[in-house]
Order: sequence, then C-alpha cells, then structure tokens
Amino acid sequence: MLSPVSGQGGVELLIYLPMEASAISPSAQLSFFSYRPDRTRAYPSRPWKQRISQPTRIHCQKMYVAGFGEASPEAKAAENLHNFFTYIAVRIVTAQLQSYNPEAYEELMEFLSRHSLSDGDKFCSDLMRESSRHKGLALRILEVRSAYCKNDFEWDNLKRLAFKMVDECNTGLMRDYVRETSHSES
Repeated sequence: MLSPVSGQGGVELLIYLPMEASAISPSAQLSFFSYRPDRTRAYPSRPWKQRISQPTRIHCQKMYVAGFGEASPEAKAAENLHNFFTYIAVRIVTAQLQSYNPEAYEELMEFLSRHSLSDGDKFCSDLMRESSRHKGLALRILEVRSAYCKNDFEWDNLKRLAFKMVDECNTGLMRDYVRETSHSES
C-alpha cells in the first residue's frame, strides 16, 4: 500500500507499507520511500535533488550495527575472507613449489619474510612488481585464490560452523557465569 505523506518544502513522500504493517503505527513500519516533487508528475527516486534536513532511520527486520561507517559487517567479513583466501593461496602455491620448483619456493619464502600477508592485494601487487619471476608467482597466487574461493571453499560449512561456534560459546559463557555467581551466593 502506498501512502502519500507531506515532507519539507512541499515535497510529497510516497511510503510503502506492507498490508500487515498498515494496521500498526505507519511510521514504525517504513520499508520504502521515493520523492515526488509535484503531484502531477511522478519522478524516479532522486534524493540528491531535494534533501530532508535529517536522514530518516527506516525500520527493517535486521539489526542496525553502529560504527562500521560506509561498509556493512558483511562487507568487513568479506574483506577479511578476501585476505584469508590470499593467505590460503600462498600456502597452496608454496606447498606446490616446494615439491617441484625449490628455487621458486626459496624466492617466495624470502619475499614472504619481507612482506606481510595482512593485506592480500598489497602483497600480490608488491610481488608482481618485484621481478618477472615474481610476477609469475603472483599471477599463480591470484589464480589459486580465485579458484579456491569459487570452487573449493565450503560456504555452507562456514555458515554452519559459525552458528555452532556462537551457540556453543554463548552457552559456555552463560554456564560459567551461573556457576560463578551461584557459588558466591551460596
């Protein structure tokens, strides 16, 4: 259901309210809005043309996580996984090189001793620029990183393990707290 609401400066906001939400407070269940500067012509949503004085927090079913700036927690997790995939690719490539190309293995290990793997893209960029031999190693790492991420990493297992770990840790922490507080009160 679309409900028109007057905004600042004569701007009309169209607010989408799900049918079950229309019986509740309309402002508590906002899920979509767009601007219509005048009632005779409908324009696509263009918030850069007309601004409301303060950004309106739109209620949704997910938790709001403060302190992440422009990126969501999922984007931060993806960034960490991206760097982790670089680490895994380097481990795979070093294991391969150790068995069939000991000279390249030594070069890569020497480079690893001088450069951090905490930023995977910077590591690969620096490796590419080291020498033409290192460029080949960097391209191999990029190839393995992509293949591992797309084909070998078990995404469903990650989700299952994360849920299990959170549940087990929360239960253990609460159990320990109850034991500590019940002994002190007895």
